[in-house]
Amino acid sequence: MRVFITGATGLIGSAVVAELIDNGHRVLALTRSDASAQAAEAAGAEPLRGSLTDLDVIRAGAAQADGAIHLAFGNDFSSPEALATCIAEENAALTAIGEALVGSGKPFVTCSGTPYAPGRASTEEDPVPTDGPVGGRGRSVAAVLELASSGVRSSAVRLPRTVHNEGKGGFAGLLTTIARQTGVSGYPGDGTQRWPAVHALDAAVLFRLALEGAEAGTAWHAVADEGDQVRDIAAVIGRRLGLPVESVPAEGFGALGPIFAADQPSSSARTRQALGWEPKHPSLLEDLENIRA
Repeated sequence: MRVFITGATGLIGSAVVAELIDNGHRVLALTRSDASAQAAEAAGAEPLRGSLTDLDVIRAGAAQADGAIHLAFGNDFSSPEALATCIAEENAALTAIGEALVGSGKPFVTCSGTPYAPGRASTEEDPVPTDGPVGGRGRSVAAVLELASSGVRSSAVRLPRTVHNEGKGGFAGLLTTIARQTGVSGYPGDGTQRWPAVHALDAAVLFRLALEGAEAGTAWHAVADEGDQVRDIAAVIGRRLGLPVESVPAEGFGALGPIFAADQPSSSARTRQALGWEPKHPSLLEDLENIRA
């Protein structure tokens, strides 16, 4: 299968590209710079120059492929306005891919975050939020899943708060960056809130499984660790960086403060049973031991 991918050279995307190529697929990768084009080629993919705002390029890439995987996101969390811009750009790109695939029966796998379920771990049956700071992403994913009624085998892989590899990535990676900047490995509140996690190499397998066989309109959870307490995550970061570990007001985490402070464990029981997905790589707390001061 020839697969069009956005975000192909990021932490998750590079793992997905390798997983696809290792399993006999070909990859057409959207690349926004010479450096990312070279990285895509080195990984065995064919680069297609363009960014998430180049909608004609995105339509063309999706149209000439046998399926598509969307992974790109602006990741600008500096302010609510910057985050809203990233969400709007992603929504336009998803719409463009969908337009190119309508009526084709081809697979289209997008990504989102795992949802919040009060008092319990969320499951694949729970809806993603469509309001709040990242509600726009939830609405975009819902629109992709609705393409199932328009002849697209659309599905969504829901990613946990941290997708990690070699101690980098996700919300835990943001905590590490903030700790380096402030000199404190901080966590909001009492730190008992739980964040789910998955290794990027395990997540990549799930994206391939969804591409190859997920039914139209379905959502799946790439969750290996159901929920580590944030203070435990901060403790490893602090120890590895030689920094004090302390509670920090949620406002100190900027636009992501309310999200960082929320308890959001998640389950992948249905995904494992239905798709035969089984995580095999190190847990988040194990992987954070790769952080270097």
